[in-house]
Amino acid sequence: MDIIRLQPNYANIMTARHNDDPRLARLSKICLALPEATRAIHSDYADFRVRKKVFAYFLNNHNGDGIVSVCVKSALGENVDRASTQPDRYYLPRYIGPRGWFGMRMDRGKIDWREVRNIVELSYCLAAPKTLARLVEAELDTKLAKTARR
Repeated sequence: MDIIRLQPNYANIMTARHNDDPRLARLSKICLALPEATRAIHSDYADFRVRKKVFAYFLNNHNGDGIVSVCVKSALGENVDRASTQPDRYYLPRYIGPRGWFGMRMDRGKIDWREVRNIVELSYCLAAPKTLARLVEAELDTKLAKTARR
């Protein structure tokens, strides 16, 4: 005879907590506006992917560290530069920091959403296939040109 133990679904409890977080809602809007981007919510984090490759994480007290942040891929050495020059805003996340990622704190004062959008778009371009990255880069170039004309 098989015994089935019913346990509460902690993932659903944590998902409900995430869905109520306005930082995740706004980050999701930014990330999901990118071509073919998807989101998956897990127990204490959410990941954003393009064709199965992660380009951003929303971490909420991940592994009990007490930090709420967005983590993104960066160009070679940029992660270390950011974390060392502005340690109150940026840090190297456990496990992925040594692989070129950095985290931007979202739990310390006002969030600069333009900067969040910028680092997410750059990370997306590093993770996405070249055809999708070129679409985003072209859009960024168009925005820069419009801004320069003003």
